[in-house]
Amino acid sequence: MELLQTYFSDLSDTQISQFTALEDLYKDWNLKINVVSRKDIDELYLRHVLHSLGIAKVQAFLPGSKVMDVGTGGGFPGIPLAILFPETQFHLVDSIGKKIKVVEEVRDGLGLENVKVTNARVETVNDQYDFIVSRAVAQMETFVRWVKGKVKKTSEHDLKNGILYLKGGDLTEELAHYRTAKVYPLSSFFKEDFFETKSVVHLPMKYKG
Repeated sequence: MELLQTYFSDLSDTQISQFTALEDLYKDWNLKINVVSRKDIDELYLRHVLHSLGIAKVQAFLPGSKVMDVGTGGGFPGIPLAILFPETQFHLVDSIGKKIKVVEEVRDGLGLENVKVTNARVETVNDQYDFIVSRAVAQMETFVRWVKGKVKKTSEHDLKNGILYLKGGDLTEELAHYRTAKVYPLSSFFKEDFFETKSVVHLPMKYKG
């Protein structure tokens, strides 16, 4: 928790209590359904929560906006972002039922009313969003195909509507086809070694190949 407050100093009492409760909820559920690796569960705030919130350093979401988290797994980045932006609507989607079960239980345990959870392949979701977020579930080309037609045309944020993707490593080759993609190194925001090779990629909906 201290780690989070180092970088997000204006959290409300409710947000602090929700972020604090995350650890016990995930540790409890991880014993029943393994959604976070054993190694990572002990560094939940660094490797999962703060990593997810890297997206917030690139773009803060406006009240009333809609964000879909594709391949949310155990709820990352969607759950931490939903705590940070309680007036933004989040739709967390994953095709694996047991992971979605954990996400539902964590959502309910935290009392998050701005989170909708769906067990489905993203291609079957019929809605539109300001941003689509995810944590490296596929190569960008595949991901773009999955979410085609699911981004609202009218942008109201500083960044144009599109994809905000947490990725690691050298992205030169993967993003070569997307000239309007912008890479934001997380080491610009967080000093921990874990973030040295991690980035947020913004790909606006109307990208140029």
